[in-house]
Amino acid sequence: MPKPARRRSAWPRLSANSEVRAVQIGVLATLFFHLLLLWLAPRIGLLIGREDMSRVPTEADRTFEIQIAPEEFKPPAPPPMKFVEANPNAPDNVPDKTNNFAAQNQQAAQEKPTPDHKSDTPALKGDKNPNVTAIVTGRLAEPQLNSPPAPKSAVEPETPEQAAARKAQTPLFGVENVEGKSPDGLGSNIAKFAPNATPVPDRAEGAADAKSDQGKTGNLYYKVDRSHPQPRTFLPANVVKARPSPLRNNEFGTENIGAVAYDAKWSSYGEYLKKFIETVQVQWERILDQANSYPTPGTTVTVTFRMDSSGDITEIIKVESSGGRSAKDACMSAIVARKPYGPWTDDMIAALGKSQEITFTFLYQ
Repeated sequence: MPKPARRRSAWPRLSANSEVRAVQIGVLATLFFHLLLLWLAPRIGLLIGREDMSRVPTEADRTFEIQIAPEEFKPPAPPPMKFVEANPNAPDNVPDKTNNFAAQNQQAAQEKPTPDHKSDTPALKGDKNPNVTAIVTGRLAEPQLNSPPAPKSAVEPETPEQAAARKAQTPLFGVENVEGKSPDGLGSNIAKFAPNATPVPDRAEGAADAKSDQGKTGNLYYKVDRSHPQPRTFLPANVVKARPSPLRNNEFGTENIGAVAYDAKWSSYGEYLKKFIETVQVQWERILDQANSYPTPGTTVTVTFRMDSSGDITEIIKVESSGGRSAKDACMSAIVARKPYGPWTDDMIAALGKSQEITFTFLYQ
């Protein structure tokens, strides 16, 4: 009688081959791990959520730190602003766009236009040193004599009526004499005649053959001659009230016609620098006038120093000179002798900080 067939198990049998059996075990383990992960995932999330809701928020939960790469989000640096010495005789005109600032608004112009060119600097023939910024030269405050007076032959003679009126305006000789008691106040005794005093006979007109007086006051020569009175002094209209300086060299200028000028915008810093430079220039010339010797013409001295927001010179950083010690000392003394130069304005401090490094170049001519 045949034996009944055995019931096969629902579980798959593992192979008798050890290599195949290892693969089968790996597949079953992987399936079991993924099923277990799917079953635990929602329960783990719910547990974490409950813990976060039950926890009291701290300061660290409200603080976020975001770091941005500086190379990717750094804003472009503003263009450098350059100080230029404007022409004080040029009209005020605000330029459209420029990186120059000065003590007044100006738009580039020159006497002879440069066709098809729109430079922010006028065309000039001058010093090729890049540190030269002046486009005009002149004198700061040195009056000159006016034209000589007309000869006496051209002056109309005085009429008798004019002579009588002039004599009537001439005060009497002697001194004021007020004596006596005042009923409304104190008595006054301005002058008393000395015993045996005699009145002054006649008004002295001076000696006709008196010698002339002449000399020097500062940089001005004077001559006093009673018969030839000197006219009043004035600053000639054709002299630019600017510091004497080498001119900047520029081959191509602008097509605008007018007084020589830069493209420059006014700023309080520009006005401050202008007064500062002029003060140093006057002091430097004064030191040279009082010195016993003058450096060799062509000597150049460059002084780098630091100025703080109070206008004080806090440090001489570097001095370079092509001449002797006297040339350097005169330049350094000209910078520090008149300090402090006045406090900076609020917008200057906002733009420059608490101090600024400045370089001056002196040229002995």
